[in-house]
Amino acid sequence: MAFWDASAIVPLCCSQPASAPGRQLRRELKRMVVWWGTPLEARSAFARLVRDADISPDDRVAAVKLLGQLRVTWDEILPTEQLRSLAEELPDAHRLRAADTAQLAAALVWCRGRPKQRPFVCFDERLSTAASALGFSVRP
Repeated sequence: MAFWDASAIVPLCCSQPASAPGRQLRRELKRMVVWWGTPLEARSAFARLVRDADISPDDRVAAVKLLGQLRVTWDEILPTEQLRSLAEELPDAHRLRAADTAQLAAALVWCRGRPKQRPFVCFDERLSTAASALGFSVRP
């Protein structure tokens, strides 16, 4: 079981440099936990990839379908007051954007505030650094 950031979910759904390592981790770390907002972040990323001509509109349709298939298999950390409180504290200690603070707070809720080297799958450097500093085992 591992917490998966949106930066790790997107390469599972459309071809990117991180797709092969992401798929390997998916096979290895069977059960996925994600933040409630991850589908929104992923859909936003797909739209950006189309705008930037990194994927085609047909690729986006396929990515959305794959996202839907993943979504029925993962556990979601829902938005709660506890999550918001944790997220509000994170930007002071770590150089994170708002969505990344929500991701990291969701991971902390998942592990009940005790990361103890629990797997955190992420391809975003800044978020990986923050997760590692808190005690998560950042993969890859």
